Amino acid sequence: MNLRVIVPCAELRPYVRYYWVLKSQEQFSVPTFPIGCPQIIFHRRSPLLIPELSASQDKFTISGQVNFPAHIASGGDTEMIMAVFYPHTIGMFIDTSPSAFYNSEISGFDIGNKSLNECASRILDCENTHQCIEIIESWLLSKLKCRHDTLNLKRIGTALNFLMKNPALQVSELAEISCLSSKQFGRIFNSLLGMMPKEYARIVRFQKSMWLLQNHCRNHADIACCCGHSDQSHFIRDFRQYSGVATSQITNPYSDLFSTPV
Repeated sequence: MNLRVIVPCAELRPYVRYYWVLKSQEQFSVPTFPIGCPQIIFHRRSPLLIPELSASQDKFTISGQVNFPAHIASGGDTEMIMAVFYPHTIGMFIDTSPSAFYNSEISGFDIGNKSLNECASRILDCENTHQCIEIIESWLLSKLKCRHDTLNLKRIGTALNFLMKNPALQVSELAEISCLSSKQFGRIFNSLLGMMPKEYARIVRFQKSMWLLQNHCRNHADIACCCGHSDQSHFIRDFRQYSGVATSQITNPYSDLFSTPV
């Protein structure tokens, strides 16, 4: 299995966390957890199977916010390219509301975005992954230049930064940080992330607990405190909901949201 992580160009770094390219001739099945970030995925060979959904990903897939664990499986002929966005930024590039991707993975060809469909077709027909990344970046930059209203993006981005540092913050506190009423904040947050603030905060707490496990913290009381859970039982219950297993059953914990792979 060959996994390569690629850094976006400077202009896109505030919106795209990274790209990664996976090539494998081996069969594999791995668990996936809610990571808090939407993705656009291009399968240049066989798409991955998602057993929980009894379906395969499309050749061109958009994956939104999810609140449940799952698995992905490869039959052994995999070449995929993924663009991983910040939690609130995918809407800068596609006109479809992120709520359309909530708890689902849909074919990007189905959202009716002609320029994105053309971009996807070029990537699927491209000769090498270096050129694929160039095509993706060229398309993203062309869409970015058409966007002018970034005030709400900055407001929600600031709130997310505070939430990442302190997952115990209440929605009312995040709204105040954003200079919005709680009702306005919830509406704008949902429009950018496709998930309401309170539910997303639980994803952040789960991902931070994974980060602590990744960094060899195994004390449930300490994890619960650091992640903003009311007590250990609350932490244990949430962790099992989002991972499907107990903390002791996670052999290689890794937080996608709190780790930078590049």
